Amino acid sequence: MSRRMPPMETVGMALTTLRTNRLRSLLTMVGIVIGNASVITLVGVGRGAQGLAEEQLSNLGANVLFVVPGNNDTRRRGVAFPRTLVLEDAEAIAEQVPSVKRVAPQISSSQVVQLGARSSTSSISGITPEFLPVRSFEVSKGRFINAEDVKAARNVAVIGPDLAAKLVPTGSVVGQPLRIGNQSFQVVGVMAPKGAVFGSNQDGNTYIPISTMVTRLTGRDPTYGISLSFISVEANDESSTSAAKFQITNLLRQRHDILRDDDFAVRSQKDALSIVGTITGGLTLMLAAIGGISLLVGGIGIMNIMLVSVSERTQEIGLRKALGARSGDVLQQFLVESLVLASLGGAIGTAAGLGTIALVATLTPLPASIGTSTVLMTVGLSGSIGLFFGVVPARRAAKLDPIVALRSL
Repeated sequence: MSRRMPPMETVGMALTTLRTNRLRSLLTMVGIVIGNASVITLVGVGRGAQGLAEEQLSNLGANVLFVVPGNNDTRRRGVAFPRTLVLEDAEAIAEQVPSVKRVAPQISSSQVVQLGARSSTSSISGITPEFLPVRSFEVSKGRFINAEDVKAARNVAVIGPDLAAKLVPTGSVVGQPLRIGNQSFQVVGVMAPKGAVFGSNQDGNTYIPISTMVTRLTGRDPTYGISLSFISVEANDESSTSAAKFQITNLLRQRHDILRDDDFAVRSQKDALSIVGTITGGLTLMLAAIGGISLLVGGIGIMNIMLVSVSERTQEIGLRKALGARSGDVLQQFLVESLVLASLGGAIGTAAGLGTIALVATLTPLPASIGTSTVLMTVGLSGSIGLFFGVVPARRAAKLDPIVALRSL
């Protein structure tokens, strides 16, 4: 009676076979290596993009709301926002909403700024002094716009650090004349670095009094109402955010005489984080699916090579069976070979993916990273794929008739 081969002996024979055919084994693992590296890298980069977006949004402040003009239909269609918000709306929010601490109206446009022979395109924001605490910005040099600047509509400007470096590479920019459009301004301050918010670099912006923006740059007559780009609102604290949002919505509906179809929207950091999380989560899932396809292709490659191996090793299989090996032993050996190829390829691919993630995190702003559970799951998945796609070749090898196999000797 034939005896069952000990598992360790089966593993030893499988490893010996793989070492004997090193080149074939390496080429068979390529698909799994690429698949695993793709999954690890793509998921890590996807999580990095999500982390970067959340980090930028966290700079806005947990208790900051944004009131933007336009209704839901215009936002969905990508139509430019109609100017439905006016300065009086911002003043009403500050005076009548008890859950609100500060309000910062803003008008924005893009223009060329020039200092001496150097010029650059900058986002020009007409703001009030409340902008600084509401948006958690800081001034690194000089001062910020104050109430007297707004009241007198002075031609003063505060610029971002990137813009300051472009216009004055060496020396101080504070006190120097700055030309915006056909108006001359004096630089009174430079902002501290802030980075990107909503994909826009805040360090290249220019800030001027909102009254100056209206009367000198936009040419609007303030007696007919000052149309705003948006209103930043700081709630009393994070727990007051929902109440502030509700109260602002009701107040503006009354002021705009709206029964339905708001011509504005109130957005919080949580709303933005939810949208970003949905988008980046879907993106990460899609990237993982692409990497999964690569793993699937690698599994098919293992099956094909193992089928070829069965055909080439017909004599070996017949001889083993003639010497007493059972069909289960042959089945086990081929499954072990497939498992070793897939697991080893998965480990190599995982190492390559982790290396790529580290490189991305070092060379780019993306904080690319991946959890230990995802790494273990990916390695386990590659091993499972090896077992799954190794079943067909293993069963074919196990079913070979030793007599028929030995005739090929």
